[in-house]
Amino acid sequence: MNFSQVSEKIASSNALDFGSIFNNTIELFKKVWVQGFIVVLLTFVVLLPFYIVLYIPMIASGIMDPYAFENNQLPPGMLIFLIVFYPIMVIGVTTFAMCLNAAFLRICKMKDLEIMGKEDYFFYFKKPYLRKAFVMALIITGLSILGMLACGLGLVYLVVPMSLFPAFFAFDEELSPNEITKASFALGNKNWLIIFGLIIVAGIIAQLGVLLCFIGVLFTAMLSRIPSYFIYKETIGFSSEV
Repeated sequence: MNFSQVSEKIASSNALDFGSIFNNTIELFKKVWVQGFIVVLLTFVVLLPFYIVLYIPMIASGIMDPYAFENNQLPPGMLIFLIVFYPIMVIGVTTFAMCLNAAFLRICKMKDLEIMGKEDYFFYFKKPYLRKAFVMALIITGLSILGMLACGLGLVYLVVPMSLFPAFFAFDEELSPNEITKASFALGNKNWLIIFGLIIVAGIIAQLGVLLCFIGVLFTAMLSRIPSYFIYKETIGFSSEV
């Protein structure tokens, strides 16, 4: 669907039903918890190289000069490295997270609609998608900075539309990054309280895995991503089974 069609569907959609989406989320999670666990592991694998690059210079600096951090201040060279590398790390991690979350939502669609096919966790790592994900990461980073500048309250508002980014990214190939952003804000603003409530409740339940010797959270973490699938399904819908 193009942006005009998506906008019309959002404008004509009924108010979301919190109870229906929440119940459907729990039922679908029972079918995709293994896939969610795999996505969490892949996310850690993706994050690891970034953190290695981040900490190796700090460790090397400490070995070369044992007193480098004595005054709780970073050496000038290390500070410059962090200023340059940290934004690159944030954008890189956000890009890969967008692709993995979109792949998880695609798998959710396959399980929900009983579509046969390969559970491709790297489906959105192809060049056209990866380029779009990179632009989306820039948008998310920019919005997050603006949200923090608004005393952090802006982030509370932005968490709703930004939670919908992966769904539009996964299911609307025709939309550009700017159109995905506009569509997410339009849908998020129309149902802000309900979506925010779903994010909070699903997030709390997802963290209950901590009770299982902490490692359980690896199995429950992706539950918090599933509501965006049903939010998209109930408002935009799917034009095909692929």
